[in-house]
Amino acid sequence: MDTILPLELVSLARRVIEENAAIGRRVAVAESCTGGLVAAALTEIPGSSEVIDSGFVTYSNEAKSAVLGVSQDVLDTFGAVSIATAWKMAQGALERSRADIAVSITGVAGPGGGTETKPVGTVVFARAVRGEDPDKVIADLKTFENNGRAGVRLQAALCALELLLPPASED
Repeated sequence: MDTILPLELVSLARRVIEENAAIGRRVAVAESCTGGLVAAALTEIPGSSEVIDSGFVTYSNEAKSAVLGVSQDVLDTFGAVSIATAWKMAQGALERSRADIAVSITGVAGPGGGTETKPVGTVVFARAVRGEDPDKVIADLKTFENNGRAGVRLQAALCALELLLPPASED
């Protein structure tokens, strides 16, 4: 396949598109530190328009608030790189789209910006599914090995794509 993206990313994106198409599920992504990399990988796949509903790149706190509805209280209390922010980003993407599932990514890709409690490589993900209790949003904080900005972003994008795969029981 003709692509400028890493093959492992495109390969996983192909699975996401094919498996979600097979069950008629539409997806949305809300990205911060990946800057649209997940959406780019998904749209690299022919036929992706049948699966992808929306992609939101909300890099600044202001965009997270204005576009996805993350409250200033959440950002001030927990920070942009937090379970609470990722949770609200996923919910906001779901609420502002026609998607059946939404995944959010927010983190510290580096090389700067890390702190003792949130070092470079800290990335938080959340997944929300339409029709499920909003309190059942799945969210997780991971700390990826800091192998450079590109490496952190690639690892984060791969993790986000994994969250978009249907459970094996839906196959």
